[in-house]
Amino acid sequence: MLKNRPRRRLLHHILIGVGSVGLTVIFMHLFPKRDFLSRVSIGTAYPALFLTAAALLLGPFNVLRRKSNPVSFDLRRDLGIWAGISALAHTAVGLNVHLRGRVWLYFVDTCHHPRLDAFGFGNYTGGVAALVFSLLLALSNDISLRKLGVERWKSLQRWAYAGVVLTAAHSIAYQQIEKRIPPFQVVLYLVFGIVVGFQIAGAFKSRQYN
Repeated sequence: MLKNRPRRRLLHHILIGVGSVGLTVIFMHLFPKRDFLSRVSIGTAYPALFLTAAALLLGPFNVLRRKSNPVSFDLRRDLGIWAGISALAHTAVGLNVHLRGRVWLYFVDTCHHPRLDAFGFGNYTGGVAALVFSLLLALSNDISLRKLGVERWKSLQRWAYAGVVLTAAHSIAYQQIEKRIPPFQVVLYLVFGIVVGFQIAGAFKSRQYN
């Protein structure tokens, strides 16, 4: 089993990577009237959303199926890695869409006052979410797990839930800023609803086992 692990993980990365690029291209083509940077920003946002949701669904899904739920397993880790890559790519591109490289203006106005409007809120929550995803990416390896120990590593991994909350806040704010059409809003709320529903169901099931 251990001998097959590198090959299995390579297959995970190929499939998830190709799927991420495919989703990016699909969502870019759903916004043909936008400029290229805007389309790339949108195109990378949705794979990040879907991959984050998939990574968070695996744990409660195992609980509901009464299967063992290890501290870390490769599929969840690999989904999380690609979710982080997509999220950071979205952040890097997104910070060049509206203000064309003047990154500071996403967070402060021209008088250097913090932005307290929906635009500022969306950027603050997105920026902090990007930092959380950077932390999770840095932890997504066996070396970190061994050096930190299971308990400390797991406690840091729980920042993923904060990352999801921040991502939700950022996404909802930008749905309003960008005036997204209802189908895209439905997709967003449906994904978050499924994640929350599975987390609650998994928590209740865990209590029954204990």
